[in-house]
Amino acid sequence: MLDNMIASSVPKMRTGIPGFDEISNGGLPLGRTTLIAGSAGSAKTLFACEFLARGIADHDQPGVFVTFEEPPEDIRENMKSFAWDIAAWEASGKWAFVDASPHFTDDSVTIVGRYDLAALLARIEHAIAKIGARRVSLDSLGAIFSRFQDSTLIRGELFRIATALKKRGVTTIMTAERNAEYGPIARYGVEEFVTDNVVILRNVLEEEKRRRTVEILKFRGAYHQKGEYPLTIQPGSGVTVIPLSSIQLKQRSSNLRISSGVEQINTMCGGGFFRDSVILVSGATGTGKTLIVTHFLKGGAAAGERCLVFAFEESREQLFRNASGWGIDFAKLEEEGHLKVVCFYPEVMGLEDHLVHMRQAIADFKPNRVAIDSLSALERVATPRGFREFVIGLTSFIKHQEIAGLFTATTPTLLGGTSVTEAHISTITDSIILLRYVEIDGQMRRGVTVLKMRGSMHDKNIREFTIDGAGMHIGEPFHNINGILAGNPTHSPPATDLPTA
Repeated sequence: MLDNMIASSVPKMRTGIPGFDEISNGGLPLGRTTLIAGSAGSAKTLFACEFLARGIADHDQPGVFVTFEEPPEDIRENMKSFAWDIAAWEASGKWAFVDASPHFTDDSVTIVGRYDLAALLARIEHAIAKIGARRVSLDSLGAIFSRFQDSTLIRGELFRIATALKKRGVTTIMTAERNAEYGPIARYGVEEFVTDNVVILRNVLEEEKRRRTVEILKFRGAYHQKGEYPLTIQPGSGVTVIPLSSIQLKQRSSNLRISSGVEQINTMCGGGFFRDSVILVSGATGTGKTLIVTHFLKGGAAAGERCLVFAFEESREQLFRNASGWGIDFAKLEEEGHLKVVCFYPEVMGLEDHLVHMRQAIADFKPNRVAIDSLSALERVATPRGFREFVIGLTSFIKHQEIAGLFTATTPTLLGGTSVTEAHISTITDSIILLRYVEIDGQMRRGVTVLKMRGSMHDKNIREFTIDGAGMHIGEPFHNINGILAGNPTHSPPATDLPTA
């Protein structure tokens, strides 16, 4: 049914904006006008510029930019940070400005009475004809309303411009301001009625964190994905939309096993991890999560695989020092091309930016294994909804690359409990390994169990393990102790045979 709906949609023009063409099912409706409405800082002007820039760079489609606010020289300068040389495109006849921005001489003028925008339309049509434009951006409609009194007449004039552009066959974007993130579509309440399509950009402050999203509110006669999607701005590239709705459960599954790097864990998991699985290692601080990551990377390197680790709590030097303390030479693995280490504090960027950077690093290095230590650290820079979307986006990307992923999560208490991270990711992981402290006779000991192993039999016991200079050593199961996983271990008497009659 979905395929039939998409097939019956009107023709579309690919914007070239990463992720947007996925949620719009192919781009903006061809030859029609789309309103891009958003509050301050939501990336309206950038979206309008990138629509033209991608058209020129990717499809050799010239574009006209009509500016009502910023003068062309400001736009040229601002867009240099995204590696778009607008001046060069102007010189080659690919980009044309129609400057309708206010000047010092007319900045305070308010126009009243009968008027029309015929002169402006003539300038736009002339620019389109001069360079053979296929795309047009008008930024921003609010500037027109602020300079003219009669909004009814403005609506009529804007409708006339939209109709004229539609007759010329160009695909057009008009931007407009919003007073609130959730409320009327645009500030003056008429902008959405002169366009065929409406896209809303938001820049919401949630729990002291800014989060940009994009929503396609309507495409007249065309199918599109519903709801809000994360949006981020990348220096050097522009807008990136993270199309979570386009994630599909179509990745292949392999029966091939890979080593965890610890022989006893391989045995507990029924022969090792599956090659394209995602494994969650959950435990309190100090239980050995980073050690399992280190063994996982060593196991991959020993098999000639490429391994990538993202560290959000320890520096590169700390990771190398810790590994050497367990007899593993990360520096050598790095020199041999088997290992790449990427370290960031979570606070250096938003979670959407982390996701884009991590996906790019995976695409560039092409690893066989990816480890993330730890996911819990990333919770600090995200709202619950943002973190959930991040986890879904990352795990689906890793699975579609058919590589093994190992994530760590920290429990809230030393003796156990379910972490927020674990709650968000547990259902979409293939395997879960729990590490726990166990207090016995006044001593803190460590336990490990395989809670889940999708598609395979696994050891159900909680086994004691120790850590020394050679790494992790897993021993026998705990006996006569209950409540380890709940964080409340208690002794129970050994089972005895019932007396016979």
